Amino acid sequence: MYTRIFLISLMFFMTGQTVLAASKSDLAKEKRWEEQIVPSLLVGEAVTLKADGTDFLGLYAEHTSEQAYGGLLILHGIGVHPAWPDIIDPLRMQLPDHGWDTLSLQMPILPNEADNKDYPPLFDEVPARIKAGVDFLKAKGVKNIVIVAHSLGVTMASYYLAGKPDATVKAFVAISGGPGIPSDPRMDAMSNFKKIKLPYFDVYGSQDLDGVLASAPKRASIAKQAGHKHYSQTKVQGANHFYTGMQDDLVKLVRGWLEKNAKDTQPKK
Repeated sequence: MYTRIFLISLMFFMTGQTVLAASKSDLAKEKRWEEQIVPSLLVGEAVTLKADGTDFLGLYAEHTSEQAYGGLLILHGIGVHPAWPDIIDPLRMQLPDHGWDTLSLQMPILPNEADNKDYPPLFDEVPARIKAGVDFLKAKGVKNIVIVAHSLGVTMASYYLAGKPDATVKAFVAISGGPGIPSDPRMDAMSNFKKIKLPYFDVYGSQDLDGVLASAPKRASIAKQAGHKHYSQTKVQGANHFYTGMQDDLVKLVRGWLEKNAKDTQPKK
């Protein structure tokens, strides 16, 4: 009898370990974020997406304008969530008024005390989450997708785009992206940047983080050497890494670039 109980207990323990091992992201923290933000959503709706067997949160807002231009897949920075009030929520909430569906994704995260150097193992989960977002927008009839990312989200997006992105992904807006971690190919943002051929808008603040500021000239040099005709870089005077007090300015800047470089008239749904 004892042996049978032990074996059953061991089976449940191993099953639990398998479930936990399916994702290196802090899923408990993801759940806490979800429980905090979903009840207070003012724009859009919460959707459950699945990547490699793991459920995760997306916030979807359909365009409210008469004309549709495509969909924006929005990726947040380190350790936060898809309704983060700095940068993410303003983009997610305002751009549907200007012809863009938005889908803001919960990307893999670690506890608050973690920093960039702790994130490489989570990057194995990044492509599947982005693909789930792309597939969701495609199922909504969106045929023109732009990835818009901030901070660590830029490094994540660069890793995905340097591989084999879906053909519906047409452009990339990188907000305050840094060099990543050159010793890890998944987080080597500079090397991955060299492989991205899509129209690319590189935005950073004049008071940004040191790594962002130091790597900005290198990003521009790489683009020039590669003959990247659809790359442009803009420094926003007075902006810090979170564009404090300049959220509307950032949205206007991104919107202007999208209208000139990524707009595609979509059929009415």
